[in-house]
Amino acid sequence: IQPGPMLFAQDRVGHRGRSFRLYKIRTMVHQPKDAPARWAGACDARVTRVGRVLRQLRIDELPQLYNVLRGEMSLVGPRPEQPTIVEELQRHIAFFDYRHLVKPGITGWAQIHQGYAASVEASAIKLSYDLYYVGRHSLAMDLDIILRTMFVMVARIGSR
Repeated sequence: IQPGPMLFAQDRVGHRGRSFRLYKIRTMVHQPKDAPARWAGACDARVTRVGRVLRQLRIDELPQLYNVLRGEMSLVGPRPEQPTIVEELQRHIAFFDYRHLVKPGITGWAQIHQGYAASVEASAIKLSYDLYYVGRHSLAMDLDIILRTMFVMVARIGSR
C-alpha cells in the first residue's frame, strides 16, 4: 500500500472555463502537489495494483458525484482536464474552449466513442466528439450516453 490520502483532489477546468476541485479515489502512487501534469498512459507505472482494479470497475470516479451535487459537473458532458493541459491544448487545437460551453461530466460522448486521450493529436479527435455533444445534447442523448456507459463499465472496455 502506498502512503497518501485515499481521496484525490485536483484542479480541473469546467463550465465557462472556471476551475473547480475534482474528487476521485486515488489509484496512482502519491505525487507531490508541484509534480507536472501529464496524461495517464495505457500501462502507466504510477497506477497501483489496487488502483488498476478500481479503474477497471470505474469505482475511482464515484466521488465525482459530490462534484455533480455541488453543481460543478453533470453526469454527462466533456471530461474536465487539468488547467495546464487545457492551456497546452488551447495553444494547439482550434476551438478547444467550445467544450466549456456545457458543464463537464463524469461520462460523455467522447468517452464512449474515443476513450482516453494521451496526446494533443488524440485530444483533437476527442474534441470532435465533445463538440458534437455540445451542439446536440439533449435528455435523450444523455440517457443514451448513460446506457452506453453502463455497457462499457460492465464489459470493462477501455479503462486505464
